[in-house]
Amino acid sequence: MKKILVPLLSLLLVFSLLPLAGSAAKKEKPNVELWNAVKPLETTVTFLNSGAHPDDERSDFLAYLSRGLGVKTSSLIANRGEGGQNEIGDELDNALGIIRSREMIEAAKITGVKAYHLSETTSDPIYDFGFSKTPEETLEKWGEELTYERLIRFIRTYQPDILMPSFQNDDTQHGHHRTMTILSERAFKDAANPAVFPQQLKQGLSVWQVKKLYLPVSSADKATTSIEIGTYDPIYGMTYPQLGEQSRYLHKSQGMGSDIPAAPRQVHLDLKQSAVDTKGQSGLFAGVPYNFTEWADKLPVSASKLKSDFKNVQRDLDTVVAAYPNDQRVFTTSQTALSHVRSLTSQIKKAKLNSELKNDLLHKLSLKEEQLQNVSYVSSGLYVQAKSASTILTKGQNTNVTVTVKNTGKQTLKKFSAKLNVPKGWKAKTKSKAINLAPNKSETITYQVNVPKDASYYHAYDKSAITTNISYESGKTKTTITEELEGTIAVLPDVGLTLSPEDIVVNTADVQEEIPVTVTVKNYTEGKTSANVALKVPKNWKVSPTKATVSFIEKSEEKQVKFTLIPPKTIQNGEYQLKAEATVNGKTFDSTIQEISYDHIGTFYYQYPAAINTVAFELLMPASLKVGYIESGFDKVADYLSNAGLNITKLTADDLALGDLSQYDTIVTGIRAYLSREDLKTNNARLLQYVENGGHLVVQYHKPGDGWDALTTAPYPLTIGNPSIRWRVTDEKATVNVLKPDSALFNYPNKITTDDWNNWVQERGLYFPMKWDERFETFISMADPNEEPFDGGILMANYGKGTYLYTNLVLYRQIQSQVPGGYRIMTNLISYGAQ
Repeated sequence: MKKILVPLLSLLLVFSLLPLAGSAAKKEKPNVELWNAVKPLETTVTFLNSGAHPDDERSDFLAYLSRGLGVKTSSLIANRGEGGQNEIGDELDNALGIIRSREMIEAAKITGVKAYHLSETTSDPIYDFGFSKTPEETLEKWGEELTYERLIRFIRTYQPDILMPSFQNDDTQHGHHRTMTILSERAFKDAANPAVFPQQLKQGLSVWQVKKLYLPVSSADKATTSIEIGTYDPIYGMTYPQLGEQSRYLHKSQGMGSDIPAAPRQVHLDLKQSAVDTKGQSGLFAGVPYNFTEWADKLPVSASKLKSDFKNVQRDLDTVVAAYPNDQRVFTTSQTALSHVRSLTSQIKKAKLNSELKNDLLHKLSLKEEQLQNVSYVSSGLYVQAKSASTILTKGQNTNVTVTVKNTGKQTLKKFSAKLNVPKGWKAKTKSKAINLAPNKSETITYQVNVPKDASYYHAYDKSAITTNISYESGKTKTTITEELEGTIAVLPDVGLTLSPEDIVVNTADVQEEIPVTVTVKNYTEGKTSANVALKVPKNWKVSPTKATVSFIEKSEEKQVKFTLIPPKTIQNGEYQLKAEATVNGKTFDSTIQEISYDHIGTFYYQYPAAINTVAFELLMPASLKVGYIESGFDKVADYLSNAGLNITKLTADDLALGDLSQYDTIVTGIRAYLSREDLKTNNARLLQYVENGGHLVVQYHKPGDGWDALTTAPYPLTIGNPSIRWRVTDEKATVNVLKPDSALFNYPNKITTDDWNNWVQERGLYFPMKWDERFETFISMADPNEEPFDGGILMANYGKGTYLYTNLVLYRQIQSQVPGGYRIMTNLISYGAQ
């Protein structure tokens, strides 16, 4: 009976809150922004969810906590997701990390969850280096001391009551996930131990005891507590899991988010550690004071006045919530509550209380002060628009920042001011003074901002360079809130230099006489300027011209300079570097500025050295080999192979549907092309016919859900490993056993040796096939340490007169990282069609 009753009650709970169809009176649309502000006043609880990568946050549960209960909720993520794949563009590595960091921030806004990272900069030691199967490997690369110190520092700063890692520590999980769980469990006690990282205490932090630590589990029988989160919320017009999915849609670079029905959903949690007396209760908040009324009970009997004051403050907070949706009443009651919270804070600072309790109370009061100021601002009717005349700035530049405000509320905001926050050394001047802003009155405040000549350049993970503090008084209570400026304010070099190609292969078997290089110069300064551009080349290389001058009339203008490189005929195998420089007004600039812009995150910039990574090695290829490449948008292999000298044609949708495919010796699909190319799925039969007629098709790896049909996509059944987490070799140094060394795949046109498997990056292979038709031959075998080997890394079968080859080797990463073996192995796989 019990197993039937719980789901039934859950269904009743969900659907009792669903809106009734055909309602006679049309209800006014909820003021979501105002509700988001007042709801957190109901509780003092803080909750922290820890994970490894952007998207590890438990969005459905966090939406329930934050939006459903008002709990102050945050996600702490270790790295930036730099090692992942990109489903919306070709940015990888640090540029992808910037995208995923911003996606997480935007996603968190929907659920009301604050997003944080342990990683502090691009190429931070806490980096997403790809899939890891063990915590030991993860901590070896991240640095255990560094990672743990940052975690303890964050916990002591954020001070969560409840901590919940996203994943269990078991061997089915990513090593990064397991690492964050292990460290979070260890930090439960260590964050409260003054002997652990004592230098943090000298820097002003206090120890902090997390009250409870939970881990998510799969079922109620394994849980300490189970929570129904599938309830419908009329404010948002959806359930909390649906709200969570709305946030996940913003992880676009990972192709996340799905439409789900309103339905019951339970979260099951296992209490692993506790520092409070739950008095036999199993609820999530058992033993953790939920609001100031419960905090009052923690005070000693002798502090009767303080007990009363805390209960009164909670009544003030509840009054603010009850005033919703009347924004004027919300405003007036929030000002009263804010005044009382500040008064109580002063009392607690002077009170003789246990230091741990005092710290707790001051922390909770500071959060309420922050939340009440936000409530006051949202309910005030104050409209604010802050913008800079230019979002891109250069060192030494002056610009104007205007803050336009209008009071659309019903009360006068006294001593209103808008002050700019700028970095140390910057200057921000205005003639404006504090004013009384009456209802329906507007004001525009203009600041003259000077960027010093020694200003720091923009970094995507830094806080905004310019913000504005909005402050006003109502009665005797002052409210201050910080607003961002529109767009991304970035201090950039006077010019940015983008080189094409980004990487160069010099084929020692047939050294190119000339290599064309284009430098695109973009002007970031205001007005007219000119730049002298040059390429710095290695010894014995030649470049023509030695330098060139480009002139600009306006900001954001681009000019191109064409150079011709002449490598030495006797060039030796190895790595070389070519650098670009531009001189503007006597100053030298040598950076590429990668502009990253998407509608769902905005515009950001990644600055790195303007250089062409060059590698010289022997790469043999059939002279007449003609290759068609079906790009997926997820790799740049076609361009890299073309730059290396192969005859590559990128196949369009029309080519696949109507073109003469027989003209190509080989056709190659980019990674995960069946996901991104609907025309490929539509015309897959034409590709199989191409093979049957004598063509050679090389298919690079796919995930199980990438539009891949195990029975019909390949000419014979081929099933991609699932769950994909188990079907991969992540050790880039794993030994590769060649099962058929005499095959042309390893001998034509390049003799593949053990050297070609050296210096690989990130991993060997992803999403190994788990089952295939007996007509496929296997060619290599490999395994991670202490695991059984996979032998499906290269599968090939005869089909009609042609051949079909499937490989899940991560050749695209090797090629795009200038690993010679990646080029040589890919060239051999492609050249099989030209024998």
